[in-house]
Amino acid sequence: MIPLLLAAPSWFMGDRLGAFVASLFFTVAIFGALTMARKGAQFYIRHIPGLDAVEEAIGRATEMGKAILYCPGLSSAADVATLASLNILGRVAQKVASYESRLIVPHRDPIVMTVARETLKDAYLQAGKPEVLNTEDNFFITEDQFGYTAAVNGIIVREKPATIFLQGMFYAESLLLAETGNAIGAIQIAGTDAVVQLPFFIAACDYTLIGEELYAAGAYLSKDPALLSSLKASDLVKGVLWLMIVVGAGLGMGGSGLMVGIFG
Repeated sequence: MIPLLLAAPSWFMGDRLGAFVASLFFTVAIFGALTMARKGAQFYIRHIPGLDAVEEAIGRATEMGKAILYCPGLSSAADVATLASLNILGRVAQKVASYESRLIVPHRDPIVMTVARETLKDAYLQAGKPEVLNTEDNFFITEDQFGYTAAVNGIIVREKPATIFLQGMFYAESLLLAETGNAIGAIQIAGTDAVVQLPFFIAACDYTLIGEELYAAGAYLSKDPALLSSLKASDLVKGVLWLMIVVGAGLGMGGSGLMVGIFG
């Protein structure tokens, strides 16, 4: 009689070993960088002109007695670019609160508006100026793409803000918004990870955050150890991945040459 062999349950999937090792390495890198940051280690971050100009742009608006317009993009709260934009909004709002200037934040998504409201409250509280916050300047317009664009352009033309931030995910409306801001002479600091929209921002705005600069902006402006450690850990992982790609390509090319030499 042949015994019946039952398959034993596996607690580890061998084909996911690479993903497991990469996740483990990334986790160790984050905690290692965070520990170093808390001990006072200074991490180098290259200068980003668009972020260095934030305080100057806000100060200019304050001196002119004009408002500051912040557009967090047209995507939902599930978009990484929107989350990065809300992080930047918090840092910008702290500086605006310290100057007691007016900050206008129009929204296309009601959920993003709700998150932004809490972000603004926290930023003004950290700046010690909660009484300066005007919640009516953080408002929902419409979910229609070009209806929202027309409304924001109308606000720009009527209010003539001295500084405009366009941060987040943008689509075909990017040039319409940027050109309107450029027409009134506002300082414009844009940022997006939408590659096809970057040329329009670069052409019409004073400063543009390109791709991952948008994600690094929160850590750059706040100098928070947790954010800085995450940023440096991700840079380390990218460096290791690039090294693996180069070594793998070199080994592949070397292996091909060896096979040609043997069988050619």
